[in-house]
Amino acid sequence: MEVTMCLGPSMLPTFNHRGDVVLMERVSVFANGVNRGDVVISKSPNNPKHTVCKRVLGKEGDHIQVPKAGNFGGELVVKVPKGHVWLQGDNANNSTDSRDYGPVPYALLKGKVFLKVWPPREAGWVRNESWRHVPVGEGN
Repeated sequence: MEVTMCLGPSMLPTFNHRGDVVLMERVSVFANGVNRGDVVISKSPNNPKHTVCKRVLGKEGDHIQVPKAGNFGGELVVKVPKGHVWLQGDNANNSTDSRDYGPVPYALLKGKVFLKVWPPREAGWVRNESWRHVPVGEGN
């Protein structure tokens, strides 16, 4: 178990943009027990010195609908490769996530967030919100 922070606007309204102190456990990652809808801490695929706090919206084998870049509209369908997950922020309009850097290697996951401890008035369990997952089709 480890104390860490979820910081920035990408996980609003689940976490505050100024940062929330959370507890993270590592057993779920090592036991392959991370599920769609779980909040995780991962090394940033863009900068391994940083971490990101995001929600798992797809697992290996899932097909994810992703908006095309630019102003042309439409969507792409991306298959999450073996050994990867699809991470997105709850605040989809203000999040750098798998829509930008693609599927994230499972090995970059550090742990699953399970409890918000600060600020005290918002302390409580961090719920799995599996209803947020966006696969077109699910893998294994």
